[in-house]
Amino acid sequence: MRRAHKTNTLVIISNHVKSIYDDRWEGNTLHYTGMGTNGDQSLSFAQNKTLAESGSNGVGVHLFEVFRDKEYTYVGEVTLCGSPYQEPQPDVNGDSRLAYIFPLKVALGSRVVSQDNLQALEKKRSKAAKALSDETLKERAAKSRKQPGTFKQEATQYERSIWVAEYAKRQAGGICQLCLQPAPFHNAKGEPYLETHHITWLARGGEDTIENTVALCPNCHKKMHIVDDRQDVLTLQQRTRHVDTA
Repeated sequence: MRRAHKTNTLVIISNHVKSIYDDRWEGNTLHYTGMGTNGDQSLSFAQNKTLAESGSNGVGVHLFEVFRDKEYTYVGEVTLCGSPYQEPQPDVNGDSRLAYIFPLKVALGSRVVSQDNLQALEKKRSKAAKALSDETLKERAAKSRKQPGTFKQEATQYERSIWVAEYAKRQAGGICQLCLQPAPFHNAKGEPYLETHHITWLARGGEDTIENTVALCPNCHKKMHIVDDRQDVLTLQQRTRHVDTA
């Protein structure tokens, strides 16, 4: 946290890359960890007091998030939406201590996260969850909100050719072009359900062409985006070349 007396503002940073603090979003609420890296935290310590009293002291609180090292994304002005509370967190030495958590919400509008930043955040949160003990994980899960919140996401959408997609599905003939198994089910029209996939992703400069488009079962399609195995890519490239020259 950084206090600016000249502008009567407080800048807070939620670093998802390098930080001992366990900041987390639950719906539209950021549960932000207070200052103090060693031992129990105090509400009378430094800017913890400023943030705790921000609802009445006239100080504007502005939030930045870090999804990549040394890149700061401005979220907006935030306000307290609940009373600060304590929870156990490890300190800089790895010892358990009581940290103060500040529930915060964006004052105007809503939080906007780019697709890349969202993926980075989810990866970070998943890694953190895996490191928790069963007891702590159960406690966190029990305290989570039953209804998920919402936020705006920035994403690049590609206008793909319907002709290319239909051609790929017809060439596949109801058979996944990776695992070579029949489509796992049929859609409401009785057609084998396959999903089109660009061998070289459009986000990586791939072309929306019949040479770069295949039809996959949902399982293989997910695998291509999660595992991204080079041998699978080569296999699909070889099979599309074979179809193209047949």
